[in-house]
Amino acid sequence: MSTHHRTIAHVRAYTVTGGGADYHDQGADHWIDDHISTPMSVYPEYADSRQSFGLNVLGTLMVELEADDGTVGFAVSTGGDLGAWIVEKHLARFLEGARVTDIERIWDQMYRSTLFYGRRGIVLNTISAVDLALYDLLGRLRQEPVYSLLGGPVREELTMYATGARPDIAKDLGFIGGKMPLHHGPADGEEGMDQNIALLADMRERVGDDFWLMYDCWMSLDVDYATRLAHRAHDHGLRWLEEALIPDDYWGYQQLRRNAPKGMLITTGEHEATRWGFRQLLEMGCADIIQPDVGWCGGITELLKISALADAHGAMVVPHGSSVYSYHFVVTRTNSPFSEFLMMHPTAEEIVPMFSPMLIGEPVPENGKIRVPDTPGFGVEFNPEIARSRPFTH
Repeated sequence: MSTHHRTIAHVRAYTVTGGGADYHDQGADHWIDDHISTPMSVYPEYADSRQSFGLNVLGTLMVELEADDGTVGFAVSTGGDLGAWIVEKHLARFLEGARVTDIERIWDQMYRSTLFYGRRGIVLNTISAVDLALYDLLGRLRQEPVYSLLGGPVREELTMYATGARPDIAKDLGFIGGKMPLHHGPADGEEGMDQNIALLADMRERVGDDFWLMYDCWMSLDVDYATRLAHRAHDHGLRWLEEALIPDDYWGYQQLRRNAPKGMLITTGEHEATRWGFRQLLEMGCADIIQPDVGWCGGITELLKISALADAHGAMVVPHGSSVYSYHFVVTRTNSPFSEFLMMHPTAEEIVPMFSPMLIGEPVPENGKIRVPDTPGFGVEFNPEIARSRPFTH
């Protein structure tokens, strides 16, 4: 039977514990939870740790789709029990019995059917996981990597920048740049602002003038603070200011981009979703680079549309994290000239796979470059030693 006639026989949704897809769920000594400026920093009792206000509560969602010939595709995202419930109790009806190749119709049905309680957030995370699992399944059925399903690569390898607390080490490891978490926001006053600039100045001295340095502000600033930070940071060659404002403040982003010093890029989109959300960002001229997360924005089906919109507006698409789920996409797009690698080592001093130990077969950068493997689907397998449970069945 041809791939075109293969159907989805079974849908399964799992909650994964101890697996790493929800990379926010790290130990207390990890750089990713070390006094990072957040929207909750205005409340002193929640300022020191992102986990203190519940950043890690969702956990990992794994979606597994089995075709009628027994072939299984899977994907992971942030979603936990909530996502598993949505898959099993609602979305499964649009999947079981459907042709594996009917990805556009399945996506549209999942999106339209959840409008009354969805549109973004946990529902789009869940739709994204299903969509990625579909691409993984189709690639396995056709014995092709996902990037071949998307039109094939436009470059031989990916050029990477590193996100983590040690850009100086990232430079030694061959990355083109290093993005640091911003530690202090408006609630920390001018003393906090001075500390932000002092850290940037120290890093600039360590890495030299040609290495990119960026600040990830994680939705924690206002337009005034972000503008002042941008101008002071410009003196130290900051390449871009990322996600300075809450995602819904399109007007603030528009103003911030106007306010930014010449040559500094304004970037955002990690917590935006769907072509409609990104249309707003692009048409209002809010960002030079948009940064959708393929596990949150609607999956590859939606990311293709987002990328086309961005290309028409002259904006680059540099997806947020996501390891292989982003790599297979980025290698096929001319307006995605480089990629992010999230340093998941606790002190950001060594390269480890982003979703380790949950996924087996993740490629990692060598001298700041990644060659995307030509193995079927996304080219990774689920580690059988990682605990997973199926909390709901339909």
